[in-house]
Amino acid sequence: MQNDRLSLDEIARGVDAKAQAYCDLSDRIWAMPELAFEEHRSVEEQITTLEAEGFRITRNVGGMATALVAEYGRGGPIVGILGEFDALPDLAQKSGLTEHSPTVRGAPGHGCGHNLLGAGSALAAVALKDALEAEGIAGTVRYYGCPAEESGSGKTFMARAGLFDDLDAAFCWHPNVVNEVVTTSSLACIQAYFRFKGRAAHAAASPHVGRSALDAVELMNVGVNYMREHMPSDARVHYAVTNTGGDAPNVVQAYAESLYLVRSPHLPDAERLFERVKKIAEGAALMTETSVTVQITDATSNIVPNRALEEAMYENMKRLGPPPFDRSDFAFAEKLRKASLTDEEILASVKPYDISLKTQVLHDGVLSMPTREEVMMGTTDVGDVSWIVPTVQCHTACFAIGTPFHTWQLVAQGNLPAAHKGMVLAAKAMAATAADCLRNPDLIARAKAELQERTGGRTYVCPIPDDVTPDDLRAKAA
Repeated sequence: MQNDRLSLDEIARGVDAKAQAYCDLSDRIWAMPELAFEEHRSVEEQITTLEAEGFRITRNVGGMATALVAEYGRGGPIVGILGEFDALPDLAQKSGLTEHSPTVRGAPGHGCGHNLLGAGSALAAVALKDALEAEGIAGTVRYYGCPAEESGSGKTFMARAGLFDDLDAAFCWHPNVVNEVVTTSSLACIQAYFRFKGRAAHAAASPHVGRSALDAVELMNVGVNYMREHMPSDARVHYAVTNTGGDAPNVVQAYAESLYLVRSPHLPDAERLFERVKKIAEGAALMTETSVTVQITDATSNIVPNRALEEAMYENMKRLGPPPFDRSDFAFAEKLRKASLTDEEILASVKPYDISLKTQVLHDGVLSMPTREEVMMGTTDVGDVSWIVPTVQCHTACFAIGTPFHTWQLVAQGNLPAAHKGMVLAAKAMAATAADCLRNPDLIARAKAELQERTGGRTYVCPIPDDVTPDDLRAKAA
């Protein structure tokens, strides 16, 4: 136990020694927010930093110009640390303000904290590399620069390319409002465009000649609404009308398009539900005498939790303790909450964890591991990695309790000292748990046996069809 304690302390000191450089990296990426598959400057910042630390860089992996693998060491075990760096549209916001004030109106912003996520994961990889050198431990450390988590599922494309196949364990984190080890699964998802093609006509003079693609879009929506009464309660179907066929009401719309996102706790259930949605689309096309084509653009698998790795990470987080917030951190969090957050937002923020946290402004503890596994009502491409290799994640408190994700309030906090402190804690927890795996082959063996049991030995199958490429998604976004 004493040796383990010393190792944890050594890794924590190693993280602290280099923390400022990676907080600066996070801030530079915060200041240059880039959308899915377009994170070119953010990736170059990461590559420059990791090359200086002696990592071998492989660019353009998985068919994506903004995906990278940075590697240090030789032989096994091989541990991977996952990073992200994509931003969200229309969320530009000045730092440290408690009112909405975009830096550039309509520009992107880091509304999910991925500037912190990538830099913190890179810091963990570097600290682990330094520990391997100092202690003479065999193994390989990899940092995976994963683009397009918000829209495009970069890790799913990387999984399809086999980039995680030889890993022994994978580690990730996400900025949050609490400190905890993530024990939840997630929703699998399938996203697709439904494109209806009809026949244009003069809406007054010859409406009988036209076949309205917009009518088909509307009828599909009606059909899906009726289906919602007859689908599992833990499944979700969302949609957006992405092309209404034009702005002229006196023209029968010859083309219209909608985007559907189908989610369920297990990928096979999502696939079955998606087939029902497709049948509704075909029915809408039949009723309107239009045609419909379907293009899957995004899909992810549900997360496979791994209790063996979760327990190891929890022990490290308990010993590390919460981020060292100071009075100025608490003061700004309190000011932000009073100025811009509602009671409903604060309650929604803590409800998945512990309702008693609603009276706190920053989380200054570490949540206990729950005895029962829940399903997170969201989606992440970390799920695809977890089907291939034992995977564990943590959350650390970087934002005021009550902050909704994907909002300007989160962007405003993304480069403040409190966010940096949460990021540094995550780097320590990931590096320390990865070091446990490298020092203890039995931990890796137990984690792999658990993965085999949870998946029933099922081999990973990528949910994105082979004929869909990242270029297809980039072209649509453009």
